Amino acid sequence: MTSTYPRVRIPGPIRYTSSTLESGTVEHLWDRLIARDIVRIVFFVPRDNFDIAAGVSHVLDSYLRAVEGRPSALFEYTCCDWGPSKLSDRGWELIRDTLNPKERRYANDYTPEEAFYPLKDGADPYFGIYGEQDSGFSFSYHARIPWREAPPTRASVLRVTLPTEFLEERGAGFVRELALDMASQLPFASGHAGLALDVAYSSRSRLDALRPFSFRHPGFDLRNANIRDEMGTRVDGVHWMNFLGQPVLGALGGATSLRARLQSPSTEVRELDGERALVTLGPEPEAGDLTQGQSLPAYRELARVLEPWLEPFPWGHLRKQGKAAEEDEWRRWWRRFLD
Repeated sequence: MTSTYPRVRIPGPIRYTSSTLESGTVEHLWDRLIARDIVRIVFFVPRDNFDIAAGVSHVLDSYLRAVEGRPSALFEYTCCDWGPSKLSDRGWELIRDTLNPKERRYANDYTPEEAFYPLKDGADPYFGIYGEQDSGFSFSYHARIPWREAPPTRASVLRVTLPTEFLEERGAGFVRELALDMASQLPFASGHAGLALDVAYSSRSRLDALRPFSFRHPGFDLRNANIRDEMGTRVDGVHWMNFLGQPVLGALGGATSLRARLQSPSTEVRELDGERALVTLGPEPEAGDLTQGQSLPAYRELARVLEPWLEPFPWGHLRKQGKAAEEDEWRRWWRRFLD
């Protein structure tokens, strides 16, 4: 099979440290890739697990059908305070229990004793299903903690990754329909699908290792947002497929108004039910290549339209850590479709 997308496989090992009272600080080597190219599908849903568990179950079933016959996609799991462990019948039982809440309980109503162990009492539902190491397959869901008055920045996050080889094998049309099927039963505020780099979180040489790819190929997303980033109803950048819900779509004047503001011939605006829309930038995802003049103008056009609702720059802490030059470089990458 000939690859039609840039291959990014940055070798490790990855250095990390651990500390115990007995041995003190110990340095370890993790023999895995620092980064690899993937397709990532993400949804941000400003609802609690009780309200969206059925929709998440639908997404999980869609994923399982898509990876059927690929044992490397279903290798291990984490669930609430369990794991990581080899995926087993017990694992599936825990996952399905998470997606079958019996009663609505708010964190406000927990006794002090219950609140001390929120994971075991189901106040922080999440789980992940992962493929073999560096396979590119994963499915993760982390519901927001249910408060009677949830902070506006909190959203449940659902994330799926597939290896780029899967995209090449099944075709962009299959991935597009998969993402649409996943979105069909989720009351998302926003979401996206497109090319990304799966970057090992503990990699210390992130910027140096990623620079040759991230700044050359603007279509690769590096921002792996999760529940701790408090996305709320903000939009997580610009991608091949861009799912827009409320309130952003309403602020844009709806799908018809948005369609009128986007002139690129490769851009398609599709109205979805429930006052939602999908903006697709071309028939397939593009990595772009600035050395070849491929600057992805359709992506730039959408970024300018969405700029007031884009997530603010998330790595401002670097300057406080004495890494001003590194922060400036990341900021240039963050604004790659705007400047």
